[in-house]
Amino acid sequence: MTTDIDPRAAYHAMTETLISNIREHGEPRSGPFLGRPVLLLTTTGAKSGEPRLVPLVFSRDGEDLVIMGSKGGAPAHPAWFLNLQANPIVTVETGGEQYQARAVITEGEERGRLWDAHVALNPGFADYEKRTTRLIPAIRLERMR
Repeated sequence: MTTDIDPRAAYHAMTETLISNIREHGEPRSGPFLGRPVLLLTTTGAKSGEPRLVPLVFSRDGEDLVIMGSKGGAPAHPAWFLNLQANPIVTVETGGEQYQARAVITEGEERGRLWDAHVALNPGFADYEKRTTRLIPAIRLERMR
């Protein structure tokens, strides 16, 4: 007897568990994100105007957090990236706190520097770059005071 597992349902279940672990314990407790810094990002849907929540691996640059629009090296940008292009004010949850930030899409030398630093901490991201012809965006999350 074989059991067909719906990959989308499995992905959503994993994501919900990850979100719960981050909110309850401040970090992933199992799965592919174990041992990596993960934040929760809430964007506003570009078309719907509805809040959209996604867990993302991050790195730091001074006081700012840095995320990459990698989507595992897919040919198109992730939906959350399109959302923050339309609405750059986002909510960040990490380290037991929640705050608003401005998402700044970096370019040129700054983008390259942030990408290199992120890949040094998260080597798997180098594979994402090899899988796609698009330039993977590096986004700086600047806390709003």
